[in-house]
Amino acid sequence: MKAVSPKKKLGQHFLNDLNIAQKIADLLHNHNCKNIVELGPGMGVLTQFLISGQRNLKLIEIDNESVTYLNHKYSKMQKDILNKDFLKMDLSKIFNGQSFGIIGNFPYNISSQIIFKVLEFRQYIPFFCGMFQKEVAQRICEKPGTKAYGILSVLCQTYYNSQYHFDVSPGVFTPPPKVDSGVFSLTRKENLIIDFDEKLLFKIVKTGFQQRRKTLRNSLKSLNISQLILEDSIFDLRPEKLSSAQFMELTKKVGNAKI
Repeated sequence: MKAVSPKKKLGQHFLNDLNIAQKIADLLHNHNCKNIVELGPGMGVLTQFLISGQRNLKLIEIDNESVTYLNHKYSKMQKDILNKDFLKMDLSKIFNGQSFGIIGNFPYNISSQIIFKVLEFRQYIPFFCGMFQKEVAQRICEKPGTKAYGILSVLCQTYYNSQYHFDVSPGVFTPPPKVDSGVFSLTRKENLIIDFDEKLLFKIVKTGFQQRRKTLRNSLKSLNISQLILEDSIFDLRPEKLSSAQFMELTKKVGNAKI
């Protein structure tokens, strides 16, 4: 069977190291996810380690050539190979409203969009793991107070516990990317108390980091926050100094002031 031609416009870099694929698949072992989605399976290098009688596995692949290859390689899975654009899907319908984990060697050119999609449907996704560009994977897992800490860090860590697992060099891909890769995971916080306006949280985080060199008092001016609230010392800080928990508290203060 002819190999799939990697397509630059889709950000395809096919993993060819079976040991790396096995290590990524092993991240599922400690998580009780009966339903699994593999995103961007390509030629199925990771897929072979995910097939199990104990799991319901679905593959989501936008590339027609890859879908043809997968249908041939995994002929018994054809009904579970979805030729769709993940970013345009209603994720609640994949397993008819049931929760599911997501795993993959993800396209690097849409990494942020994938994360925001996961956050949008977080009530269905208790676990997410796989490979991004190293810089992005580290940013998601970064702690407050660093240059890499930003919007993805705060929003992911609000709803998930993040963990960076290991680096992956360019040489294990076809074609090799021009950057190093990193494997990480997100495990949803099941006891999180949502006592804040979630839309407001997203707005505050995004607005704050758009001018990250300014204090929150200056960067959040466009939100028309009460002057009385702005006197709080937390607004003296730059956004990268605040943990996700502090952003939640800040959101509650701002939200209460508008009532």
